[in-house]
Amino acid sequence: MATATPHTAENSDCPAPGSDLHGILDFWNGAAPDAEALAEGDRRLTWSGLADRVSRLAAALAADGLRPGHHFATLNKNSSATIEATFAAARDGYAHVIVNWRLSPGEIEYVLADAKTRILFVGAEFLPQLEQVRDRLPHLTKVIVVGGDADEYESYLASAAPVPRSHRPQPDDCVLLLYTSGTTGFPKGAMLTHRSLGAHCVSAAEAFDFSHDSVNMVAMPLFHVGGISWALISLWVGARTVLVRDVVPATVLERIRQERVTHAFFVPTVYEYFLATPELDQADLSSLRCLGYGGSPMPLPLMRRCLERFTSDFYQVYGMTEASGVFSVLGPDAHRDPDRIHLLTSAGRPVAGVQVRVASPLTGEEVPSGQTGEFWIKSEQVMAGYWDKPEATAESFSDGWFRTGDAGFVDDDGFLFVRDRVKDMIISGGENIYPAEVERVINQHPSVADVCVIGVPDPTYVETVKAVVTVTSGAVVDAAELIAFCRERLAAYKCPKSVEIVQELPRTATGKVLKRELRKAYSKSTDIS
Repeated sequence: MATATPHTAENSDCPAPGSDLHGILDFWNGAAPDAEALAEGDRRLTWSGLADRVSRLAAALAADGLRPGHHFATLNKNSSATIEATFAAARDGYAHVIVNWRLSPGEIEYVLADAKTRILFVGAEFLPQLEQVRDRLPHLTKVIVVGGDADEYESYLASAAPVPRSHRPQPDDCVLLLYTSGTTGFPKGAMLTHRSLGAHCVSAAEAFDFSHDSVNMVAMPLFHVGGISWALISLWVGARTVLVRDVVPATVLERIRQERVTHAFFVPTVYEYFLATPELDQADLSSLRCLGYGGSPMPLPLMRRCLERFTSDFYQVYGMTEASGVFSVLGPDAHRDPDRIHLLTSAGRPVAGVQVRVASPLTGEEVPSGQTGEFWIKSEQVMAGYWDKPEATAESFSDGWFRTGDAGFVDDDGFLFVRDRVKDMIISGGENIYPAEVERVINQHPSVADVCVIGVPDPTYVETVKAVVTVTSGAVVDAAELIAFCRERLAAYKCPKSVEIVQELPRTATGKVLKRELRKAYSKSTDIS
């Protein structure tokens, strides 16, 4: 079993973790009010400026009827307004739902309805999607447009005066409600708390060597735990946080130079884009100390090219929404160790404060070192549970351990190796996709008799979605029609990139589809050595 001793913050140069996430803002507004906290394009916010805006936002939300325990949401690309909303939620006991802007209108409707969202901050470009479902959201009483010519956010803040805090949240109160796709075909809201997010800030700041003089680039979308939690790490240590709204490779490279970025995190696909960008040859990346990657495994050929091209330290991240972010890291020494090249296929070691157990998915008994089982974790970083889904929460925990659904093993040196996904999850371009969610939609097509969705290898996105379909007697349907059907009902990244029409699906004697056989039949060679 791989374990790590729980970490306790004794550093007086940072806020105390766990009890109140808003303490980040209180601490740095008191310690360095005129220092820069956030950079968004040409816009700069000091700690005192950020504190003032958060106080105004909290007052405006209270004036609109929000009370501790209520939920409000953001549907927008990366913006300082999303950071402000998170701190406002932490300040007065609300839960902030950051919605994936890549979702289809129907999926957005589901998340907002499931969370019983009362107020929504929406980026101007996403108003058309919202308008398609607005009349089916009875809990949603107010919508505030952020950005664009119709911006209402700034006047919303200006209308409210900063007020003292009237509520002190408890450590296990939910701050962020982040929705993950689920094996049932419907997303679930992971409840991240003051305690879990604070514990993650402590362990991750240590793991990635963040300090007060760091400059952290946040290019992952803030609806993703790899975006919002990555941002909170640098905010916790009082470093400067640089928000990227759209990942345009040449622009990102120039921004690294301009801002003297020290820390950045990208999915493997973005590194592929960097290597194909002509501007990389002239890019000044000398300030970089930490290049993180995660969201999906990085193919070995791409990893080797990155190690040859970039001189910065590389860190592989293994984490999940339910753990508030990263819980295992492969550090820079392991990336460039010529005597242990095999470690490039490892997910690293648990961060401080996280225990990892490898258990039999059937019995829950711990398996010996080197033997494959399911990764279970125990840490203060772990979520409080899934919003309004007690059965799903109960299924995910066993005697205080969270069952990740990922299968792999731990070697004698404590390194984790992820080998498969117990829940059949597909990871494409850093996005998690559950086959059941896609299958649920395809099965709605009148000509479809049955469907099985699998991931197949892809050199750019690691995996892409493939649907293997049988049709009803006498029906005629082609791949393009089914893909278009999905695009009307699902986010584009979840839709099949290919469809195979077959006579029948391979099944066990009990009728279960043999997904392993389908993966074998439709996968290209996965030899990446």
